Amino acid sequence: MPITSVDKDLENLTMTIVADFPVPVRRLWDAYVDPRQIEKFWGPEGWPATFIRHEVHPGGRSRYYMTGPEGERSHGWWEFLSVEEGKSFEVADGFADENGEPNPAMPTMRMIFRFEETESGSRLVTTTYFNSLEELEQLLGMGMEEGLRSAMGQIDDVLADLTSFAAARATEAQLLSDTQVRISRTIRGSVQQVWDAHHDPEQLKRWLLGPAGWQFTDCQVANAAGQTYRYAWADANGENGFALTGEVVESQPPYREVTTESMEDVEGPATLNEQTLTPVDDGTLLSLVITYDSKEQRDAILATGMTDGMEASYARLESAVLAAV
Repeated sequence: MPITSVDKDLENLTMTIVADFPVPVRRLWDAYVDPRQIEKFWGPEGWPATFIRHEVHPGGRSRYYMTGPEGERSHGWWEFLSVEEGKSFEVADGFADENGEPNPAMPTMRMIFRFEETESGSRLVTTTYFNSLEELEQLLGMGMEEGLRSAMGQIDDVLADLTSFAAARATEAQLLSDTQVRISRTIRGSVQQVWDAHHDPEQLKRWLLGPAGWQFTDCQVANAAGQTYRYAWADANGENGFALTGEVVESQPPYREVTTESMEDVEGPATLNEQTLTPVDDGTLLSLVITYDSKEQRDAILATGMTDGMEASYARLESAVLAAV
């Protein structure tokens, strides 16, 4: 159990939990900013978390739910008020309804997570600020302290698992629900470099090449909400082409972009793509949450070899673009 102390200050309406870990600060920090890692321990034991959204930058938001033993769900949200990379972040924290929207009938809190270096590794100091004594007592009565103790008790196993989150791993697809998939890949480059590589036509033409031997025939880039994009490819003979089109729904450079995506001249609803870029120890973690219209659409698109194709493109991005920067 990594927790070394819990201090409840009823006068100042705070609860402070101190936990020590035998790993460098950066390793502990990455466990909190990588959605694949934090969802392995944020929920109490028996209530695993699923993070649908996780953006660790000022103004960013997280949406998650914890699933109980009988399949019941408890939803929550964070809004990042401040972030000092590798050192601390502050969030507004609250309960959410089944659609992930804040539940105004439940209390909200403010939490500060501070990451400190120690002689034996790292220390995490988590301070929760409550709005009133009544809310503090309500949340403690709901098992908040026990939940945090249980959650932190699971961090050690995640920290010990280095291979699952190493930069050397290829692009991975994780099923989040019947209609959602999260694509993850750590790319060796800064957040700004990876963002630019997705929005500069000249860079895109060097790495987003489609199937082997094919050529990029149209590269119309969208850089702001409301703008549309079109990417088209054809084989070596200029034939058998296809195109992807869509619109930017939301843009927060260089961290987050939300777009729609459809295959041109193919019937079917568009997907919603939410891409987040997060700095981690080995470069930039690219997380792409894709929402499909149905399970059938999700499975049909995944069966095309989409993940392998994306890995080929991301590997080319590292070798042909970022390595030259």
